[in-house]
Amino acid sequence: MTGICVRNEIGPLKKVLLHRPGRELLHLTPDRLPELLFDDIPYLRAAQREHDAFAAILREAGAEVVYLEDLMTEVLRLYPELTEQFLYQWLSEGNIKTRRWQDKLYAWLTEKFQGKALVEKTMEGITLREMGNVSAYSLQDRIAPPDDLLVDPMPNLYFTRDPFASVGTGVLLNRMHYPTRRRETIYADYIFRYHPDFAGRVKRYYGRDLHASIEGGDVLNLTADTLAIGISQRTMPDGIETAARSLFRDPDAQIRTVLAFEIPACRAFMHLDTVFTQIDTARYTVHPAILGPLTVYEITPDSVSTDELHIRQVDGSLEHILETYTHTGGVELIPCGGGDPIAAAREQWNDGSNTLCVAPGKIVVYQRNDVTNELLRERGVQVLEMPSSELSRGRGGPRCMSMPLIRGQ
Repeated sequence: MTGICVRNEIGPLKKVLLHRPGRELLHLTPDRLPELLFDDIPYLRAAQREHDAFAAILREAGAEVVYLEDLMTEVLRLYPELTEQFLYQWLSEGNIKTRRWQDKLYAWLTEKFQGKALVEKTMEGITLREMGNVSAYSLQDRIAPPDDLLVDPMPNLYFTRDPFASVGTGVLLNRMHYPTRRRETIYADYIFRYHPDFAGRVKRYYGRDLHASIEGGDVLNLTADTLAIGISQRTMPDGIETAARSLFRDPDAQIRTVLAFEIPACRAFMHLDTVFTQIDTARYTVHPAILGPLTVYEITPDSVSTDELHIRQVDGSLEHILETYTHTGGVELIPCGGGDPIAAAREQWNDGSNTLCVAPGKIVVYQRNDVTNELLRERGVQVLEMPSSELSRGRGGPRCMSMPLIRGQ
């Protein structure tokens, strides 16, 4: 199966994109954790074992697992003439602005690394020490410590949900909110342009060069014609409006309603899927803190021109809004931690509400969230637990770590 086709959150998962954590995590240091959006340093070897277990669960559930690093490697193998363009773009966006240093780093990269190793090296970053004797190049190089990073790592890459979002047969190729994550979208850009599985098959409804940020964790395909997007710490209202216009212009997109959910702009409510995910036709996991009055805006095409939008505020409980727009009665919201304030806060910190549905009523969760997982089982949900002591340090759950490319209906 090729291309992308995702029109819901719960259809059987057929194909999914992951990134296996790599040496980029070894460049996390305590003093740079806030800048690189981590709260702690994962142990790489254990994180890889946990991620391999996650991939095995998905394969056993019937999904084809493809890796970001492999797809990008295949692009450069098929089109070696793109290597120079890709590397110079990566260097420029990695804050290497002088042509002299770009040329030196390009020569070093292409001499030392080939194939998948080259792609992984761009994800890992480059230290001054690796470059050998560079003291003759500038005063800055003479005074910089040898472990100074010339090009930063991309440790958030294993959260493949955020750089783009699958919507119907197309994607929102996102502009990430924080500068440290913006280079992550380079890989998807090349893959969708040139990889034979996607080239010419994937429409783009948003672009990484636009001014307003959107991140994939805020995008939920509620139905084939209704998209939910969180107005969050990392997704801006301007971006939602731009994406809505683009979707409404394309009749093949099927999306005719965008629901913009306003959520608190803080790390605990990082994305919409941090506090709210669908697990079955009429069941959802939620963070108890969002239960109550919600501010939601319905965005639809103007009756005269799809370049204009009709926006109105929708009042009501989360249950009522979901029942109305999914045309499903009896919506059930299952609270993280069973609603207990202490358990909810603790397990929400470890993404108890961030689940990945692989089929209706069948979800992947972090093993460590005992209270929430037991409650889900009591409600008849099939719970597939994955180990999570290290991966969870990045503050993202199974949904965050996966980007569905094809789902069944």
